[in-house]
Amino acid sequence: MAAVLALSAPAAFAAEVPASFDAKNCKAEYPKASLMNEEQGTVSMSFLVSAGGDVKDSKIDKSSGFKNLDKAAIKAISACKFKPGTKDGAAAETWTKVDYAWKLD
Repeated sequence: MAAVLALSAPAAFAAEVPASFDAKNCKAEYPKASLMNEEQGTVSMSFLVSAGGDVKDSKIDKSSGFKNLDKAAIKAISACKFKPGTKDGAAAETWTKVDYAWKLD
């Protein structure tokens, strides 16, 4: 009995690989008001990406501390084309985490 449980247990956990995107081709534009106020920080977000690579939902996990920066990051990354995540080797809808750092040069 124990051997059967041990063999079937791994199948219960789908091997999931989150979606990804090319950060070089996906940049957000610094909000003008944030530039003027010298706002900077990192926003942590989660995106629900479809099996086709489109963003279906998004949420902010940790704010940069500035609403304008958070909104601009969500808007820009939501518009990016993602490489879909996979479950058991097949393209599938998955959540993926993205951190976007706003820094003034």
